[in-house]
Amino acid sequence: MSINSSSSASGGKSVAVPLLFIATVLAGMLSPMQSAVNGQVGKELGDGNASAVVSFGSGLVVMIIIILARSSTRRQFASIPGKIASRSIPWWNWLAGCCGAMVVFSEGASASVLGVATFQTTLISGMVLSGLLCDRLGIGVDVKQPFNLPRILGAVLAIFATVLVVMPNWQAPSVVALAVLPFLAGLLAGWQPAGNSAVARETGSMLVSITWNFIVGFCVLGSVLLVRVLTGSVAFHLPKTWWMYLGGPLGLLSIALMALLVRGLGLLLLGLASTAGQLIGSVLIDWLVPALGNHVYAVTVAGALVALVGAAIAMIPSAKNEISVNEIASEQSGSAANAGKE
Repeated sequence: MSINSSSSASGGKSVAVPLLFIATVLAGMLSPMQSAVNGQVGKELGDGNASAVVSFGSGLVVMIIIILARSSTRRQFASIPGKIASRSIPWWNWLAGCCGAMVVFSEGASASVLGVATFQTTLISGMVLSGLLCDRLGIGVDVKQPFNLPRILGAVLAIFATVLVVMPNWQAPSVVALAVLPFLAGLLAGWQPAGNSAVARETGSMLVSITWNFIVGFCVLGSVLLVRVLTGSVAFHLPKTWWMYLGGPLGLLSIALMALLVRGLGLLLLGLASTAGQLIGSVLIDWLVPALGNHVYAVTVAGALVALVGAAIAMIPSAKNEISVNEIASEQSGSAANAGKE
């Protein structure tokens, strides 16, 4: 009887993994959708900074509602000032939201000009390189990962992918210069999860960490925009189209789905599937929504494929790291479930 149970469990898992992989690919498509929305907001407002403020503001409103809905998260959030003063974790962990601010700013400033596919490919390439450096320096991981052939190959492919996707615009230096923004944002974004994870452990809640991330990003971006408005450098007005406020909520939905799916897939498959979703979704958006004014070139598709291969090679963790991450994810999901019963 136990043999039959094991067989059915194994059969159920073999069926569930492909379904979860497909679900993660679809969830990964939310990221290029967010880039497309923020890019159009930046195009309408004529300013990447203003677009980023709108995106962070909408996401922050959603997170504040979620945090205030439970007494446990209210208490955890209220503990932040004391925890910052105690310096129990390095101060820079509390500023991880600045990395997200750079990503959203680059979306508003360059996504509509570069195209979603080019933007996402250069962003992911930067994240691959950043991830390799963070692993080598021991940032956000328990064990430092030395450079080896797969990791170096992944980094080389990431750089090659970036060159491929900007090739159609090689004769337009201003466009190529814009591609530097998402690449730099990707380099910063590779460190962001380490900071957010540290804040989540310190406060006892990933929801609180995400909310704090949005507060930091919104304050940085909002302060810069306020100074520019007061000095007459830019005129700010809110978008008039409702879907232009969906940038922040789309990002939150993507984070929530990844947190749920990691338990069934593990870190390696989750990273591969979500990256595939980002690249496939970005190409489809540029192709199927001509109103965005972006063209899909053969080298753009080739660059996206190269970036996917490079990410797949570079993100291969050891079996030990895969197990530890899954255990952490299970514990955090269990804690969230218990908190939801309050």
